[in-house]
Amino acid sequence: MVWAAFFARQGYRVHATDIAMGMQQQLREKMQRLGLTERVYLAVPRPGQHARSGPLAPERPEIRKLCRRLGLGLILVGLTRKTVEILEEPVPYRPRQAKSRALRLLDEFSRRVGDANVGGTVGVPLVTAYRQDSLRCARVLAVGGPMRVGALRNAADVPRAARILQRNVYGWFDRIERGTYRLTPEGDQALSRFAAAVPAIPP
Repeated sequence: MVWAAFFARQGYRVHATDIAMGMQQQLREKMQRLGLTERVYLAVPRPGQHARSGPLAPERPEIRKLCRRLGLGLILVGLTRKTVEILEEPVPYRPRQAKSRALRLLDEFSRRVGDANVGGTVGVPLVTAYRQDSLRCARVLAVGGPMRVGALRNAADVPRAARILQRNVYGWFDRIERGTYRLTPEGDQALSRFAAAVPAIPP
């Protein structure tokens, strides 16, 4: 293979395989080779123009990301023009930390009270911190009737009450006049549906 000869001349120890057939098996073998050497490459033929947009085209970001995650290099071999192009070098995978996602996750668990979610259940909405805040607002409206946003914010102890009422994600609230909201039938049903979660919410 042209690429094998190229890297052999550069002084690399070459293990040459064609992954066009049995890709899964070849990937497993390549992963085993990582125990012998840190520099393991996957060499694939350069696809024709019509195949470069296909789901398994080696130049696709998903394929390149897979190689990076596995710590494998990726080489494109031009069979017609006898060319070799290195797309990815075999380096240890170091994922970038998603700081914004981590902060959102920490904020979620710091605001959530208790744990009303049962593992393994299917088709049951998660009781998130946002849903708990919405349930707080719904409970106050169910007891006290229509209320202005400021009074509801204080009674429910939900600083984001105005945004929750205005967005009305779950359809639990109805604005009857500027700044005043009441509970909808859907909101009343939610208090029954999530009855197990409501006691965990401080009054």
